[in-house]
Amino acid sequence: MPQRICITGATGYLGRALLSGLRTRADVVALVRSGGTARVPQGLRAVELDVFDAAQLAAALAAGDTVVHLIGTPHPNPSKAAEFQSVDLASVLACATAAARAGVAHFVYVSVAQPAPVMRAYVEARRAGEAAIGAAGLTATILRPWYVLGPGHRWPYLLLPCYGVASLLPGVRDTARRLGLVTLAQMTRALARAIADPPPAGTQRLLEVPEIRAA
Repeated sequence: MPQRICITGATGYLGRALLSGLRTRADVVALVRSGGTARVPQGLRAVELDVFDAAQLAAALAAGDTVVHLIGTPHPNPSKAAEFQSVDLASVLACATAAARAGVAHFVYVSVAQPAPVMRAYVEARRAGEAAIGAAGLTATILRPWYVLGPGHRWPYLLLPCYGVASLLPGVRDTARRLGLVTLAQMTRALARAIADPPPAGTQRLLEVPEIRAA
């Protein structure tokens, strides 16, 4: 495991699950907005700062850290296109800039499966985030789930029969696999494995839905 793991979005849907899995395994720091410390599990360190300020983020990071960036708009849908720019993209731009300044060892980013026929504004914001990480020259792991099933996020279970049929049809099989559903447990395991086993320095690794499930 790396010497220190710094997590943005640590009090969100994915962040809480990841914190629960890492709290006994490493020196974990939750980077949270003002007032967010109260939502961090007891026993874990929290640093309150402006998560959209690259200078503040860089001051909280150190060379050799692993940064896991999980900030995003809750329950994304097409009506939230402006938030995808002001929250999702703005936060990763700041975090990638800060990570490069601090000389972190590994940047882990949750993007989204792509290309996709829907949620174009969301996909574009996440694609731009990936590009920013590459432009910053960071060693990175980028995970591309489509939808993460878990508490409060269960309605897509109704679509499982459709996925089953699509996976059997040659014309749409690849799309069904790329845009498949993953569980919160699968995402948490994939994130933990990515943290524990970074790619070679100076490279970027992509984990699509099949790789996330395999974790």
